[in-house]
Amino acid sequence: MELEATPAFSEAAFQALQASFAQLQKSHIEVLEQHRSLLKEHNAALRQLLDAQRELAQLKKMIFGSKRERFTAEADPQQLSLFETPLTEASSTEPAKQHIEYDRKVTKSHPGRTELPEHLPVVEVVIEPEADTTGMKRIGEEITETLEYTPASLVKKRTIRPKYAKRDGEGVVIGKLPSRPLPKAIAEASLLAHITVSKFVDHLPFHRQIQQFKRDYQWEVSDSTINEWFVAVCTLLHPLYEKHREVVLKSGYLQVDESPIKVLDQDHDKGIHQGYQWVYYAPRANLVYFNYRKGRGQHGPKEILADYQGILQTDGWQVYDKFEGLPGIVLTGCLAHARRYFNEARETHTKKSEEALALFRDIYLKEREGRELPAQEREAWRDAHVRPLFNDLRTWLDEELKTDIGAKSPYAKAVTYLSKQWPKLIRTLDYADVELDNNLIENKIRPLALGRKNYLFAGSHAAAERIAMMYSFFGSCKANDINPYEWLKDTLERIPETKVTDLERLLPMRKV
Repeated sequence: MELEATPAFSEAAFQALQASFAQLQKSHIEVLEQHRSLLKEHNAALRQLLDAQRELAQLKKMIFGSKRERFTAEADPQQLSLFETPLTEASSTEPAKQHIEYDRKVTKSHPGRTELPEHLPVVEVVIEPEADTTGMKRIGEEITETLEYTPASLVKKRTIRPKYAKRDGEGVVIGKLPSRPLPKAIAEASLLAHITVSKFVDHLPFHRQIQQFKRDYQWEVSDSTINEWFVAVCTLLHPLYEKHREVVLKSGYLQVDESPIKVLDQDHDKGIHQGYQWVYYAPRANLVYFNYRKGRGQHGPKEILADYQGILQTDGWQVYDKFEGLPGIVLTGCLAHARRYFNEARETHTKKSEEALALFRDIYLKEREGRELPAQEREAWRDAHVRPLFNDLRTWLDEELKTDIGAKSPYAKAVTYLSKQWPKLIRTLDYADVELDNNLIENKIRPLALGRKNYLFAGSHAAAERIAMMYSFFGSCKANDINPYEWLKDTLERIPETKVTDLERLLPMRKV
């Protein structure tokens, strides 16, 4: 039986098949490209989501969480605790009884009432018994001390100067009027000091003080009057402010930081300008100097520190890097800022971040042990106990830099920051009195943050400069444990008669 011949496959059909295959291949490539594009968009969206989740967690922590950054490692669930007994089925049954005898030290459940200061004035009230005490012998007394509050008061000071005509009729004799801070104003130094301290130390805006004056003393004063008084006070104190800056810059060791402040500005698109208060703290002189600038660029610190010679301790803000290598300036870093980045990275890279935080914790614990030592002993202590811990941190950092830490994760940011700042961080150990971090200056900035919540913004750039002046003085008062009201009142009374060469005597420094 003969097989039927297979019809020949035409060339046209073959070409059509080839074209169909090519089209299919092209479609496949297009699908792959779309898949890659969608995958890329997915990864980008996923990164944005993770970033948003981290920001949300950070905001929640700032609003609801603890502000402290102290690291305490979490217990390993696989590790048994010496102080806690896990609840088991056997423990739910009644345990066997055991008779134990011991002596317990008796302690007070309450520390007791705080003793009243001896310097307070005393008003004695004697209460005799209601019964007739005639013929009785007094054998003692019971004394109960309590506290009363006497509201402050406004006192009208009337200065009377008798006038006398000379016998020869050639003139009049009258007493010389004492000098006052603002000769043409009715406010004395005490009132000016009270108003200023209430605003910048107690964070009580002028309009609330005006309400208090009206409510408590039935004295009405306009806000324009109080503002004029304040501007005049700042004008009077401006030479002292310049002397304050001069003394701070001569200290040889400065911690520098900056904090934002909103300023009303009609020339700005939104009517509010974002300015900055640059803060310079001199630990050796124990003085703090605020300087207002319209921006966060290098012009402010470059101008202020133009002639500065000494140690400059800062965070990692790029502006400060401009001072690296300048003649006479030693740039040191802030260990707390480096630790903060690892604290923020704990949510995404828990294990590695806690390894770093444990190393930071060990450094701070050893540093705390030697803090009260004299300078020479402290330097030896650091070399023997703190520097080896820095070396351990450097070894850990080098190992992490060899691994794939990613590019934009919080952990990568923390490792990169620590690596870039390392030369400045290790340099702090070369000077016995240089701190490991900038926490001291951050404490000086805190009143600014509290004040912002009350007055929200400065009324003008000139007002922001006056705010800087007052925070400089009052921050230094706080650092030296000086009563700001007493200092300002005394300064306002003395400065009109003080020579420019003697202004340093008025600075809020602890007198030795």
